[in-house]
Amino acid sequence: MPLIPQSCPSCSSALAVTQLTCTSCGTGVVGKFELSPFSRLSPDSLQFLEFFVRNRGNVKEMERETGESYWAIRRQLDEVIAEMGFEEAPKETDLSVQRQEILAQLSRGEIKVQEATKLLAQLKGE
Repeated sequence: MPLIPQSCPSCSSALAVTQLTCTSCGTGVVGKFELSPFSRLSPDSLQFLEFFVRNRGNVKEMERETGESYWAIRRQLDEVIAEMGFEEAPKETDLSVQRQEILAQLSRGEIKVQEATKLLAQLKGE
């Protein structure tokens, strides 16, 4: 079954669900119905959330499976949260806070020196 279209194919305005039909008996219900925030997500965002849930929200496991940095995964999660309308898109995080978190992960033994170096280089945009 195809996904519910999010915008009008004619003018690109938002669409509203106004009718539901029982697949068994054909009974129809007419009105204006609110959709779940999940229905507004792009296919990429839905795939990210499925992966996030499958990993029980464990970003460290997601890092291992994807090879992406903590910050890349965190940025994706922030984008999904904004896409769902829960809060505005995040502003650029202060680089010093990100550096401190990387160094804290290193000191706790969660990451190795090579990974910390790579993450710090990513912050600089190298």
